[in-house]
Amino acid sequence: MNLIDNPDQAKRLARAILSDVAMYNKEKVENGIKNDNIFDVLSEELEEGRQHFLSRVSPDMNSEIIYEIAVVDVLIKRAGKIESSIW
Repeated sequence: MNLIDNPDQAKRLARAILSDVAMYNKEKVENGIKNDNIFDVLSEELEEGRQHFLSRVSPDMNSEIIYEIAVVDVLIKRAGKIESSIW
């Protein structure tokens, strides 16, 4: 399997993985935002997604940064409508 070495493709993959995490864990996301502990609540899912992402992307890229930005964009920013003390 060829590793992704295009930054735009890597960003799309990260966002797709995290969209799946969000979709399959809606209740956890909502509770994690409400209680300001989303990273604790989703630690296993986020790590599983990270490992999948890293296995598909060339190590020459800033893979960790791309994944972390996608976490914020997909899980945090999209959850802005959820009532929380963190907003």
